[in-house]
Amino acid sequence: MSHPAASPASSAPDAVLVAVEARLISTFGEPDGRAAVTFLGTDRIEVLRFPQADGLFRYATLGMSAAPMADPTAVVADPVAGPRAELVVTLRGGRDELLRPLATLAASPQVEGLIVAPGASLDLGGPLWPGAPFTGFLVAEPGGLVEDLELPEPAEAVRFLPLLPMTPNEAAHKRVHGAADLQERWLRHGTDLRDQTRRSVPLGD
Repeated sequence: MSHPAASPASSAPDAVLVAVEARLISTFGEPDGRAAVTFLGTDRIEVLRFPQADGLFRYATLGMSAAPMADPTAVVADPVAGPRAELVVTLRGGRDELLRPLATLAASPQVEGLIVAPGASLDLGGPLWPGAPFTGFLVAEPGGLVEDLELPEPAEAVRFLPLLPMTPNEAAHKRVHGAADLQERWLRHGTDLRDQTRRSVPLGD
């Protein structure tokens, strides 16, 4: 399914977010809930909840893509050029406790000058929700769940980055052996990454 690029006015943050929300709704349907979080010194970040078939829920951020992610070594951030992204998590059964952690991660480019890209680890330093076996995420490749949203040049397209929950052992393995090795293990063992109660994939074979 092809989508037109956002309108020429899309260099404005509000216009970008309107187009991003429309892309999410056209892909996942209408959200049945949303929460907004504003951190000191940052723009408002929303997290939308989309119920899906088979008891799945998708949580998507809205606000991270209003501005491009800036290279932390750059003296002056470019207000137009640079990578833009939103984050998407899929869980069976849903976990609304994810709303604030997701908003925190979506605000990290503004707060920390962080560029979130595929293959990166995002660690929250504690369980993603009370009792969760996961403490962070692996950032996966975009395009599979939500098609990139093209913006008028020189702005880069908004990419919708899937976040895959990782246990502390998986995160440690990924740091040593890389994202590709961990993903290959998940695939080889048939790991259901949407299962919020799953155990760490075997790492010693």
